Amino acid sequence: MPAPPKFNAHPFAYHHELTLAIETLTNLGVGLARVDGWVVMVPYALPGESVRARVFRNHANYSEADLVEVLQASPARRAPLCPLFGDCGGCQYQHLEYPEQLAWKTRQVREVFARLGGLPGADIRPARPSPREYHYRSKLTPHYDPPLRDGSFPIGFKRASRRSLVDVPQCPIATEAVNAALPAVRAALTARAGQLKRGGTLLIREVAEGVVTDYRAVVSATIHGTTFQFLAGDFFQNNPFILPELVDYVLAEAAAGGAQYLLDVYCGAGIFALCGRKRFTQCLGVEVNADAVLRAVKNASLNEAANCTFRTGAAETIFASVPFPAAETAVILDPPRAGCDEPFLRQLLAHAPARVVYVSCDPATQARDLKILTTSGYRLLHAQPFDLFPQTRHIENVATLEKM
Repeated sequence: MPAPPKFNAHPFAYHHELTLAIETLTNLGVGLARVDGWVVMVPYALPGESVRARVFRNHANYSEADLVEVLQASPARRAPLCPLFGDCGGCQYQHLEYPEQLAWKTRQVREVFARLGGLPGADIRPARPSPREYHYRSKLTPHYDPPLRDGSFPIGFKRASRRSLVDVPQCPIATEAVNAALPAVRAALTARAGQLKRGGTLLIREVAEGVVTDYRAVVSATIHGTTFQFLAGDFFQNNPFILPELVDYVLAEAAAGGAQYLLDVYCGAGIFALCGRKRFTQCLGVEVNADAVLRAVKNASLNEAANCTFRTGAAETIFASVPFPAAETAVILDPPRAGCDEPFLRQLLAHAPARVVYVSCDPATQARDLKILTTSGYRLLHAQPFDLFPQTRHIENVATLEKM
């Protein structure tokens, strides 16, 4: 097969085959090997394995290769449950025994804290497992494009190695109810495929009301007796089986230092503030999304949470008007994947709350932010990973800091 246009032929020719010893897994869930010091990334290869791989891309300082054959398998390798594994890009770890998934996620947090956070001796606790390894995901968002030239009409997710879609009739990490609803949703869309001028994204979400497909539907979920209403298309954690444990842990960490007041930053629908209302004298939630704040206010009323208030405002400007004494305040941070920007962190440092509990879906950006905090007056006590997304590379991580 001829090389693609502009293929960089250094250090390997296109489709050159290598026999590799896989050393480790990257935080993207990719096997890593070295050839005379040169890094080669091989998806679906596991540490300790000997594999044959075919190079398809050379970058400035590493190469990517497809797994051709496992010559010597890891004892932790298992048969994936999903027949689309390796083609669909949704999962990275179905071929790895679950205890090993947890061990590698713990190790990856430890490594990124050392490398990006300057915290080589950090206390990283073993990742907490999800009560379900499969059938845990309560929300599925399959994508679609207009029908292809050959008449096919895939509805599913991006392929692991390309931008095209792989057709996904069932997904073993989705809940049973979501999978039961999926055929009818797919059939309804397929029936009007010829009318489609552009692609889009479906929604199938299991909530207290059942399975919904309308992004604007008002739905609800309950965590430890606290009910939350939100729009079906809004962000709300998608693994309800481990979510109560995560919320409990975060609130216990926030209250452990004796703080009387809780500041919930990036509060969304108000999960931490409302679930924490009995642990703290007062709770204040701040969120840049005005619609989310309105929802949080309604949730406070719904749960008769008189000691919880919510405010719209950029996280970067909140501390000038926080009514709580810093020495008696715990802050919970739950930012988007990009983490916190430096101006916000500087304002947090100036406010100097007694305790900070940082919840992150990206330990790399979390470690970057912790480096600023731990070199400016805070001490990292420990970090606790939670496996909200088994079979995938994703890690939810909670770091607890206290003012020195």
